[in-house]
Amino acid sequence: MKLNQRSPRSSRIKFALLITAFVIIASILLYTKNLVDILQTRESQTASLFAKSLEYVANSSTTGGDYSFIFEEIISVIDFPMIETDAKNSFVKSFRNIKIDSTKSTLEQQNFLLSISKQMDELNKPIVVAFQDSIILSEIHYGESETVTRLRWFPFIEIAIVTLFILIAYISFSYIKRSEQSNIWVGMARETAHQLGTPISSIMGWIEILLMKSENDSETNKTVLEMEKDLARLKKISDRFSKIGSKPELKKESANEVINRAIDYFSARTPHLGKKVEFIFEPKNNFEILINRELFEWVLENLIRNALDSMESGVGKIKIEITDENNFVNVDLTDSGKGIVASMKKDVFRPGFSTKQRGWGLGLSLAKRIVEIYHGGKLFVKESTLGVGTTFRIKIPK
Repeated sequence: MKLNQRSPRSSRIKFALLITAFVIIASILLYTKNLVDILQTRESQTASLFAKSLEYVANSSTTGGDYSFIFEEIISVIDFPMIETDAKNSFVKSFRNIKIDSTKSTLEQQNFLLSISKQMDELNKPIVVAFQDSIILSEIHYGESETVTRLRWFPFIEIAIVTLFILIAYISFSYIKRSEQSNIWVGMARETAHQLGTPISSIMGWIEILLMKSENDSETNKTVLEMEKDLARLKKISDRFSKIGSKPELKKESANEVINRAIDYFSARTPHLGKKVEFIFEPKNNFEILINRELFEWVLENLIRNALDSMESGVGKIKIEITDENNFVNVDLTDSGKGIVASMKKDVFRPGFSTKQRGWGLGLSLAKRIVEIYHGGKLFVKESTLGVGTTFRIKIPK
């Protein structure tokens, strides 16, 4: 058994792209983290320098010294929030770079600042200011500057933008790929119809000649008439291919009648294929559906042919049921074939996927395109069990 799978090269390319994306994201995170660590170290050093300056002033025996340059130089470069509290951490002596509501009372402001100082302690350990290394005068609490906070979020914002860009690019390329595949389908279908047109017309002429010459020969005449039926069938197939790519005309048709025609066609031919298949179709109501008759018959034929191929023993049943669901009519086709592996339920509609030795993997893909693109419906595997069978569901607007 041959199984057409996705190209290994395509899988390797996707894996390589994922690894590359991971490396880029990891590099951005590491680089940004390094910058944040450097800035946090500098802020910690600045806070420590401020605390040491306070200690220096407190411990200095010299009075009247000019220490203004220390505070001007140190305080001026502080751009992160900082609070100085007493030794018991119960009263705020001073603070910087914190917005506070001036309309509130002093007690409310104190409580607000003390609560912020506790939050700061979760980020950075407070720095103690001591007199002669024994008496604690105050504690310096400090947090992160706005620059560090922004820089901490920067890689996530950047990753989100890159992810969005990749997603848009992926969707765009997928759309272009689908358009190219659609154009290939259309071109192939129309070229097939064009190529079939000339020999069909020629054969029709030869059949007319044979019919005239075999008027008195009943056996020959009967054979020619059967050939004429097959030729009509071939012409019908050519017409179907010619409709691919153009907007088909949809009409209200009897679902029962269309299904019965498909069943009659295969019922007459399955014995010649060496298969003994029972077709079961017992509709309770006659539903009308909006379809292009020729294309929808093509869908049914592809599904029935797929069901026949799944019966490796040559014996089985094909059951078709119609049910009503809101604005849709569901056509369920169930076979007693070998079933489909759960992981391959979506792949069966992919062009080129086939479990048959000589399969092209186009029948179900074409059927899905006809149902979804030309009829606005859906075609999917409703359920499948290995060794029991498969049910395909067609959802068609009424």
